[in-house]
Order: sequence, then structure tokens, then C-alpha cells
Amino acid sequence: MNDKDCAKLLLTHEDILIVTHRNPDGDTSASAAALCSALRRGGRRAWLFPNLQMSRKLKRYCEKFFAPEDYKPKYVVAVDAADEKLLCEGFEGKVDLCIDHHPSNTYYAVQSLVRPERASCAEVVMQIMLEINADLTKEEATLLYIGLSTDTGCFQYGNTDEAAFLAAAELMRAGAENLEVNTIFFRKVSEARLKLESMIYNNIRFYRNGAIAVAIVTQDMLREAGAEEEDLDNLAALAGRCESSRVNITIREKEDGSCRVSVRSFRDVDSCAICAVFGGGGHAMAAGCTVKGSPEHVRDLMVRVTEELWQ
Repeated sequence: MNDKDCAKLLLTHEDILIVTHRNPDGDTSASAAALCSALRRGGRRAWLFPNLQMSRKLKRYCEKFFAPEDYKPKYVVAVDAADEKLLCEGFEGKVDLCIDHHPSNTYYAVQSLVRPERASCAEVVMQIMLEINADLTKEEATLLYIGLSTDTGCFQYGNTDEAAFLAAAELMRAGAENLEVNTIFFRKVSEARLKLESMIYNNIRFYRNGAIAVAIVTQDMLREAGAEEEDLDNLAALAGRCESSRVNITIREKEDGSCRVSVRSFRDVDSCAICAVFGGGGHAMAAGCTVKGSPEHVRDLMVRVTEELWQ
């Protein structure tokens, strides 16, 4: 399936529900909202499944598209969700179409459009939207810019390529509010986030002569900082700020006794392969998994596997 086929397929359906993934980031949330807007302009009834984990920053842009409680969809589309087990909490049922850019996609949907060469799902969605309406509104461009910029770390991550910059330029031409988005998502944080960052930096552990950096975020740290879900965006980037780091691992303790692990790396180490050992996945330089155990136990496991897979 290509972009044009996907657009035609979407336009043959009505009462569309768009689903995002758990712990939603800017790419899944804003790309889904942009697609919803485009489908509505294309004459289709479409809504987002209300992802209650969405941050206030993202709700500001996406909440207007949330489906009412009595909405009964006839066709379900997942955006930026590589596996059905990653779909947002509260959603049940089959997925008819998956639009994604993760090479670890399990092709769980009835039909799929997966573009692993793209740095963000926003780029994939943008091309579909241009097939639906041939243009982008200012609001849609801003939403897509949120997806693109957050998945590339404001164009700092290794996945940023020529296509990403070309997409950004196209979104700017369409009126994307880049200054507003960059300020909200990359320049401003809460006092609680600043307190939490100081604790994280103070407790980073290094291995392999500094090439592996591991940060732990415990429930106690969150309580002490007064941090909420809103304050936890992009924690995975912090450990990688050390100049010696080639692989940075962020371990966040969850209330159920497991840990959410995010791995970021340079090209000489495969983050996805590391997380796949624990049933996770993602991209070669950015992946994640969930592991049972205390943060310290999970840290030991992740370091050992990283060492084993690092040739």
C-alpha cells in the first residue's frame, strides 16, 4: 500500500476512530489529530479515541478531536503504534488500518502502511493528508510540526535526515506555528520538572568507561519533586547529555512493580535489538520495553544485555 492507496481507502469509510499509543508522545497524538482534521475536511466523520494519558501540552492541541462517549465507530485506524499491546488504555477491538514508521511493527492490523525510512509518523501522515485534500490548513501544519519536531528532538536526533527538513519546510510554508511549538515543547518546563532533573543528574551511573549512561527515576523521586505525568516528557534524553555517552538508558519505576525502559543510542549500537530481548521494540537508535523488577535489578539486566550486544 502507498500513500495514495491509503488515502483512497480512508475515504471509502465513514465513522472513523483514530487510536494512539500508550504513554502518548507528540508524534502519535498530534499526527492522529492532524489526520482526523484532514478526514473531516474530506467529508468523513472522524474522532480520536480519548487517550487519558495525554499531557496538558498535547491536550491543548488534540482534545477538541476526542470522541464523545456514545460514539460508535465503523472503522478503526491506529497511528504510530507498532504493536496492538501498545494501544492506549481503554481501547478494545480490532484495528482496521495501522499507519506507522516503526521497523518493529508487528502488522497486527487488517491493513498497514509502514514507512520505516521516515523519522516520524507525522511525515507519513502528511503525505496521506495531501492525497486527501491536496493542501494543509495552518492548524494541521502545526499539529504535524509537533509530531515531526518531537520525534526528532527538535531536529537534534540521529533520525533527522533531509526528508525531515524538507517536511519541516513544507509545514512552515503551510503556516505551522514553529515558535509557539518550540517554546512549549522544548524551552519551558515546570518547577517540579527542574527538581526532578536535578535528582536524575545526581544519580546517573556510568559503565563501559562512560559510554553507557543509566538514569533511574523512582516513585520516591517523583513524589519528592512533586512531579506528575505532565512533567515527564522526554526524560529519555537526559542521560545522553554526557559527552562520553554512546548508549543512554532511562529506567522509570512504575507503581505495578515493573519499569518502563527507554534506550537511546548512536548508530554503532542497536537500541531496538537491546529492547527486543525484553519483548520491546522501536528504532535502531531509539527503542523501549517494560521489564519486571526493581529499578536497580532492571539496570543490571539492561547493562548486561547492552554489553553483550555491543560488538
